[in-house]
Amino acid sequence: MTTAPTSAPDSVDDSSRSGFDRFFEITKRGSTLGAEVRGGVVTFITMAYIVILNPIILSGSPDIAGDSLVFPQVAAVTALTAGAMTILFGLVTRLPFAFAAGLGINSFLAVSVVGQVTWAEAMGLVVINGLIIVLLAATGLRRMIFDAVPLALKTAITVGIGLFIAFIGFVDAGFVTATGVSSPPVGLGVQGSVATVPVLLFVFTLLLCGVLMALKIKGGLLIGLVSGTVVAVIVEAIWKLGPKFADDGTVNPGGWGLSVPELPSQWVSLPDLSLIGQFDLLGAFLRIGALAAIMLIFTLVFTNFFDAMGTLTGLSREAGLADQKGDFPRLKSALIVEGIGAVAGGATSSSSNTVFIESASGIGEGARTGVANLVTGGLFLLAMFFTPLVSIVPTEIAAAALVIVGALMMSQIRHVDLTDLSALIPVFLTVTVMPLTYSIANGIGAGFISWVVIRSLSGKAKEISPLLWIVGAGFVVYFARGPIESLLGG
Repeated sequence: MTTAPTSAPDSVDDSSRSGFDRFFEITKRGSTLGAEVRGGVVTFITMAYIVILNPIILSGSPDIAGDSLVFPQVAAVTALTAGAMTILFGLVTRLPFAFAAGLGINSFLAVSVVGQVTWAEAMGLVVINGLIIVLLAATGLRRMIFDAVPLALKTAITVGIGLFIAFIGFVDAGFVTATGVSSPPVGLGVQGSVATVPVLLFVFTLLLCGVLMALKIKGGLLIGLVSGTVVAVIVEAIWKLGPKFADDGTVNPGGWGLSVPELPSQWVSLPDLSLIGQFDLLGAFLRIGALAAIMLIFTLVFTNFFDAMGTLTGLSREAGLADQKGDFPRLKSALIVEGIGAVAGGATSSSSNTVFIESASGIGEGARTGVANLVTGGLFLLAMFFTPLVSIVPTEIAAAALVIVGALMMSQIRHVDLTDLSALIPVFLTVTVMPLTYSIANGIGAGFISWVVIRSLSGKAKEISPLLWIVGAGFVVYFARGPIESLLGG
């Protein structure tokens, strides 16, 4: 499915194309307006869950002062920030990579940070994190680190992300679940069975999308997702499965995971944007001290920096926009805007916004330019007013697209020389650690450290960029941040 960008046919005079086409390079990249629109819609469908999930994560954790964020307010700023950043990225970089609140960082804030500071202070740390990333990108240091990464590791990052998003899809669908015991930690469905209606509809949608795409039917992924959603709505109307987790705390194993596919009684609601500007830049330093605050910022920067780098690498290769070194058009601009996403997320209390790996679903549908971002971003802005309607697509259906795209990204492994063990082992660690630890940054860290150690001790130290040594050392600190924070706290 991955194709290299194609140039405009020689018979087509560049001047005969519209300014819109020339600006976004639609024809130059072998795309069409229809493909961009379809890709943008598919990306939104696979990402729409964030408008519901981000508020669940952020509003469910009271801060050190006992205050909590309010669900509707978080939902509104989540959609607003995702829409604005996705459109900005599309206009500046002309790339089809959508933005939303990063799941790793929002969970880190809810679980680890607000137990020490207030929500306003936590969002202040996110803003500082974003400003640091913008500075690194603007000075060229972020690009230098990007260029220092060997092609084998860049390819491994792409493949690892493919396995990661496929694993996310399996988990979101309930096809893979935690067993609650140490061995095995995960299992198939409910007690080894996939015989629940939502999981069966995931399988149905997955196979339908696979067949349509194998037949090279235009819009196959979108057709499959829409068909699966329609069937899910009909099934829910007949059998009333309800949610898996009820408000009273009871669990219904056969229910829907995150959102129930039913037509809402109220389709439109005015967004409450009162969280905008509710951040405190210096409060955390005063509350917990400079060293503790710096460690939190270090964790945020490392997670944000390398999650985004890995995602940008994977998406650009999947779209056929990367060159032989793994670079892609307007790389510096992309890195700067990605940092701005973190600033915007903190400033709106929606958590750091970053490039989303689910953008690969739109790329799989044919998106190659920033036009797809205009579509995705516009739908996110509309979602502020149609939050009840956004939740009609169950995660079990959207998850099918993630598995399909994960399979497509897996094909990139063919570009790696697997006969060289000094490259194979770091590649293997990168690819496997990502899904197994549920973190892109962890996979990149394992790959970087093992690459430096194994290659240097096997007589290839001169081939390793000094920057890679520095980043590898940084990842050692990143992985050991727990003991380090304990020592600083002591």
